Amino acid sequence: MKVLLLVGLPLLAACTAAAPTQPAALEVRVPVAIPCRAPAVPMPVFATSLLHPSDSLQTKVRALLAERQQHLGYEARLRAALDACR
Repeated sequence: MKVLLLVGLPLLAACTAAAPTQPAALEVRVPVAIPCRAPAVPMPVFATSLLHPSDSLQTKVRALLAERQQHLGYEARLRAALDACR
C-alpha cells in the first residue's frame, strides 16, 4: 500500500494544471467602420408635381425641362454628401 502511495502521489501531482499565464498584448491594425456624419440632403419640390392636367403643353414641357435641372442639382448635392463620407 505504501508503494502504491509513493508511486501514485507523484503521478497525481503531475496531472495538476499549470499556473495560468497572462496573455501577451498584441496590436492588430484593422480598419474599423465609422458612421457617416454627412448632413441629410432635403428632396426638392419638383416642378412637375405642381402641374395640373389642364395646363398647356408648353407649360408642361417647361416644367419637365426645369425638373431636369432640379434633378441634376439634387444629384450633385447627393454625390457631394456621399463623397464627404469617403
